[in-house]
Amino acid sequence: MTNKPNGVLYIGVTNNIGERIKEHKLKVYPKSFTARYNCDKLVYFEEYDNGLIAEKREKQFKKWKRNWKIELIEEMNPNWTDLSLNWNLNFNKIRE
Repeated sequence: MTNKPNGVLYIGVTNNIGERIKEHKLKVYPKSFTARYNCDKLVYFEEYDNGLIAEKREKQFKKWKRNWKIELIEEMNPNWTDLSLNWNLNFNKIRE
């Protein structure tokens, strides 16, 4: 997640990406990193069937140099488009 192209980068893992994106966009946790830095645009994601593998990848990705992360994002999403815009997320309901 980011706030703008080449801006602040946030890396996280979840078992429900749609709900997690809504939480970031609605700033459900106002003191969180994403709320403080307005990281509400999904510019890159990977899917895994196994949560442990996803968590391992998250830790690996967080150790990368910033320019490596940017290169990966731009390889898949050169315009830094918010990939969640067309997901028809129901913002009237969030998980509890």
